[in-house]
Amino acid sequence: MPRDEPTPEQRAAGATAFLRYACKMATGAGKTTVMGMLAAWSILNKVVNRADARFSDLVLAVCPNVTIRDRLQELDVERGEASIYRTRDLVPPALMPRLAQGRVVVTNWHVFEPRTQGVGDVSAPVVKVGQAVTRQERVYIGDKNTTARGDRYLTEAEYLRLVASGELEEVEPPADRDGRRWALVKWTRYVESDTSIVQRVLGRSRGKQNILVMNDEAHHAYRIQREQSADDDEAFGDEEVEEEYVREATVWIEGLDRIHKLRGINRCIDLSATPFFLGSAGRETGRPFPWTVSDFGLIDAVESGLVKIPQLAVRDDTGSERPAYHNLWRWVMHNLTPAERGGRRANPKPEAVLKWAHIPIATIVGDWEKTRLDWAGTEEKRPPVLILVCKDVKLAKVVYEWIAEGWSSYDVPVLGMESLRNRDGATNTIRVDSKVVAETDAGGEGAGGGSKADDARWMRFTLDTVGLLAWPRDAQGRDLHPPEFEELAHRRAERLEVPVETLLHPPGRGVRCIVSVGMLTEGWDARTVTHVVGLRPFQSQLLCEQVVGRALRRASYDPVEGEDGPRFQEEIAQVLGVPFEIIPFKTTGGPPKPPVTRRHVRALPERAELAISFPRVEGYTQVVRNRLDVDWDRVPAITLDPTKIPSEVKMAAAMPNNQGRVKAVDVGKVREMTLETFFATKRLQQLVFEAAGTLTRDFIATGAASAPAHVLFPQVQRIIARYVDEKVRDDGKDKRVLFCAPYYGWFLERLVQSLSIDTANGGQAEAPKLDRAKPEGSTSDVDFWTSRPVTDTRRSHVNYMVADSALEAKAAGKLDGSAAVVAWVKNAGLGLAIPYAHNGERHDYQPDFIVRLAGPAQRFLVLETKGHDELYEVKKSAAERWCAAVNADGRWGEWIYRIAWSVGDVAEYLIELDQLNASGSSR
Repeated sequence: MPRDEPTPEQRAAGATAFLRYACKMATGAGKTTVMGMLAAWSILNKVVNRADARFSDLVLAVCPNVTIRDRLQELDVERGEASIYRTRDLVPPALMPRLAQGRVVVTNWHVFEPRTQGVGDVSAPVVKVGQAVTRQERVYIGDKNTTARGDRYLTEAEYLRLVASGELEEVEPPADRDGRRWALVKWTRYVESDTSIVQRVLGRSRGKQNILVMNDEAHHAYRIQREQSADDDEAFGDEEVEEEYVREATVWIEGLDRIHKLRGINRCIDLSATPFFLGSAGRETGRPFPWTVSDFGLIDAVESGLVKIPQLAVRDDTGSERPAYHNLWRWVMHNLTPAERGGRRANPKPEAVLKWAHIPIATIVGDWEKTRLDWAGTEEKRPPVLILVCKDVKLAKVVYEWIAEGWSSYDVPVLGMESLRNRDGATNTIRVDSKVVAETDAGGEGAGGGSKADDARWMRFTLDTVGLLAWPRDAQGRDLHPPEFEELAHRRAERLEVPVETLLHPPGRGVRCIVSVGMLTEGWDARTVTHVVGLRPFQSQLLCEQVVGRALRRASYDPVEGEDGPRFQEEIAQVLGVPFEIIPFKTTGGPPKPPVTRRHVRALPERAELAISFPRVEGYTQVVRNRLDVDWDRVPAITLDPTKIPSEVKMAAAMPNNQGRVKAVDVGKVREMTLETFFATKRLQQLVFEAAGTLTRDFIATGAASAPAHVLFPQVQRIIARYVDEKVRDDGKDKRVLFCAPYYGWFLERLVQSLSIDTANGGQAEAPKLDRAKPEGSTSDVDFWTSRPVTDTRRSHVNYMVADSALEAKAAGKLDGSAAVVAWVKNAGLGLAIPYAHNGERHDYQPDFIVRLAGPAQRFLVLETKGHDELYEVKKSAAERWCAAVNADGRWGEWIYRIAWSVGDVAEYLIELDQLNASGSSR
C-alpha cells in the first residue's frame, strides 16, 4: 500500500510515514456507522487478545470542526446505551462491558496546533517557556502583514518593530533582490513540546501505544507540497481560503506525525465522500488518494436507496446538448457585459448576476413551493429547505435581501414568494457567512465573547438545527440542550428583551431557505434539504460533490412495505447550477503572423466643402407636466425566447462516470420544472400594476415628471398593459415571463425610451442634452490608422472608407455616385453616437453613414446598413428619438433616419429623398 511520505522538512523533524487506508463513502451513506463498526471491531478483538498487534483498544477520531466533533460523540464507548453501538445495534448487550474496556477519543484537528508560550503580537519580552523552535526564512516587505502561498509578508514598520523587540533576528537586511524586496531573518518561538501536545490530545490514556486513527472528512488531511502552478489557486478561487486550507492540512497531518512518533499509529482509516487532492498540493489536482482501498460512491449510494436521488438539468428549451442552467454561473457570466463582469480577477456586480439568475431561481423556488405545499398535506411537520450557494458576501447579501426582505430594483422585480419572506418575527430565510462558520468551527478559544460572538454562535446553532423540530429528551422528558446553548439563549433573550422560553426551542426549526457564502461542505447534514442552486464558480469535481452532498441525506429512514418487501421511499433532491463535468479549455499558440499594411484615414483639407457637422448628444431633457404620449410605431417589441433564457427545465438523476462525463442513472422519474408553479399566485394584471408603480416612482424620484403620482400612474398602467398586449412576441408562451429579469428591465427600458410629451396639451418637446466638453462633432476630427481593407472616396471629406461588410462597401458606392448626395462620411473615428439604454446600462449606437442631401435646405440622412441584429428595433427607436430631438432644437437642420437591408434599399431611399427635395417637401 503506497504511503503518504513526509516532506524533507517533516522527515527532519522525526516524522515517518504511517499506514493509511482511504475509504470513499458518499455523503449520507453512513460514515459514522462505519466508524462505530471499525472502533468496536478493533477494541473487542484487542480486549480478547491483548498480544495481537493488529488491533488497538485506543481509537482516535479526528474531524474538521466542533460541529462534527459534537455529532461524533456518540462514538464514545463511555456513553453506554446512548452510544452508537447500542442505538444502532452494532454491539450486543453482552459485549458492551468488554467494549467499555477500550477508549474512543473524538476531537477536531485544531487541538493539534502547538500552543505558543509567548505573548502574541505586542511588544513585550518573550516568555521562554516550552520547547524552543528556531527557524530561518525570508520575509518579504509589502503593504500589509499577511501570509500567501507559504511566504510571510510584513510592512516596513512592522518589520522594524519585530527586529527592535528581538522577536526577529536580522541575518540579511531588507534589499531589492530579483524584483522583490525581502530580508533573511531568524526567529525563535517557544511552543509546547511534542510530548505535551500528545498528552493533551489523548488525555488519560496511560501512555498507550499502537493507536487506531480514523479521519472523518479526510480530504483535509494530507501532506501539502508547495509546488503548484500559477493556476492552482483557481481550485479555491480565493488566496485567503487556500492559505487556510493549507494550514488546516498541515496542522492535521503533523499532529498525527507527533502521535505516530511517540505512541505509534497502528493504521489510519480515512473516510471521505471526496478523498481527492485539491490544488496547491504539489500533486495532480482531483486525483484520488493513492491509498484508497474502497469506493462506495454517489451512484452506489443512490442505487441502493441510502441517499436522495440528485436530479440535474438534462434538457431545456434551448435544445442544446448541455442545458443552460447545468453550469449556471458560466451561463450568467457569458451573458454579462464586460463592465458587469468586472474582469478576470474582479467580482461581477451582484445586481447584474441576479438579473440573469432571476428566471432559474424563480423556477426552482416555484418547485420548492410546490414541495412545501405537498409536505404540508402529510404528517411531515418540517419544511423543505432550499440552499443557494453564492460566490461571495456581496452577492449573498443581495440575494438574501431579494428573497427575505423584498428588495427589488429597476432591472430585477421583487421575487414575491411570501413563504420565504422574514416577517412578523418568523425567520424563514437566513444568510450564512462561511467566515462565521469557520470561526465557530474552531471552538474553545476561537469562539470569543461579546454580543458579536454570541450572534455567531447563535447562527451556528440555527444552522445546525435546520430540520430539527425539538431537542432530544432524557428519561425524565427534559430537553437535552447542546453545551452552552441555554446560557446563550438567556443572554440573547435579555439583549432582545423577549421571554427566554421563546428562544429555547431549536432555533433552526422553521428555516426554509439558506443563502450561504462559499460552501456548506461538511459538518452540516440537515435531512430536509430538497433544492440546491449553485450561484458560484466550480473548478473541480470535488467542489461539485461537496455542494450536492448537502442535499443527499434522507428525510426519512423508515421503510415502506412494497411488493418485494420493505424498502425506503424514493426521495429527490433538485440541483440547479452545480456542474458535474469540468473540462478546462486552453488555447494553443500558432506561428507568428506576417506584418500588415496600415493606412492613414483622415479628413482632406482640399475637400473642406464636403465637411459635415452634427450634435454630440449624451441624453435628453423632458419633464412630464400633464400627459404622456407614445408613438406606438416607434416602440420596439420584445421577444420571449426560451431558446436563450429557458423557462422549462427537465431534471433527471445524472452523475459523472469515471471519465467525468455525466451519465443518466436509471432511478427516479424525469421531472419537469417550469415557472408555472412560481406564477401560481401571480395574475398578469397584478404584475402590470406592480410594474406601473415601479415606473411611476422612478419618474418622480429622478425628476422626469412634475405631474403627481395619481395623474401619472393611470397613464403608465394603460401604456404597460397595451405594450403587453401588442408588443410582446411570446409564441404562445406565458406572458408573465416578461415580468422576470432580464426581460423586466429590458421592456421598461424600451418603453421609457419611446415615451414622449403630449405637446398638443401644452407639453414641451424633448430637447437634446449636449456633451459639455464637445457639443459638436465634425468630419474634420477624423484622423486614425487602420490595417483593415479600405476604399477610396470622392464625395467624402475623409480620404478612405473602412468597410465592415460587403453591404457597407456597396452602399458607399451608391452614395459616391448619387445626384441626391452632396457629401457623405462613414461613421468610423467620427464620434457620432446615439445614446440608448439596454440591460441596465447606457450604450452608444453608432450608425454607419451620415449623408448631406442635395437641396437648398440643410437636410441629413443617418443611414444604417443592417444584417442580423437582435436589438435593431431598440436602436431604430433610439435613432428616431435622436432625430426628433435634434430637429426640435433646429440648429443642425433636418435629420432623417433609415435602415437599409440591401443595396436596393439604399438606391430607393436616395430616389425618394431626391423627389422630396424637388417637390420642396420635408419628411
